[in-house]
Amino acid sequence: MTPAIALLKREKITHTVHSYAHDPKADSYGGEAVEKLGLDPAQVFKTLLASSETHELLVAIVPVAGQLDLKALAEAAGCKRCEMAGVDEAQRATGYLVGGISPLAQKKRLRSFLDASAQALPRLHVSAGRRGLEVELAPADLLRLTGGRYAPIGRPR
Repeated sequence: MTPAIALLKREKITHTVHSYAHDPKADSYGGEAVEKLGLDPAQVFKTLLASSETHELLVAIVPVAGQLDLKALAEAAGCKRCEMAGVDEAQRATGYLVGGISPLAQKKRLRSFLDASAQALPRLHVSAGRRGLEVELAPADLLRLTGGRYAPIGRPR
């Protein structure tokens, strides 16, 4: 059990855990989840960390079918600019390994932003805290547990 799943159980949040055999040679962790679990890429979200000009870490949750718009994230966070956080920095702050970073139950409470496209979804999938493990839950529950908010931070590839 991961900290993310433990949190969902402790808070009695309706969720479903999906697992698959992770291939270490996979090009994209989110793409691999879509393929192996037969999911709609618009419903599978990746968790990315960005750093503001003041070095504040921000969590961005965007569909795997698209990419993070750093300018839009900076605007949503009230920052001048953002850049992707380094792997070590992301892993230290969240307690998870890249490719398995869950937006839930991270070591440090970071400001979180969920792409506005999630508002139209009854449920979405995010990493459950380990490569090869996804959790399905309602977007409203994700926002409540992370203290996050919706923002138009994703863009098509």
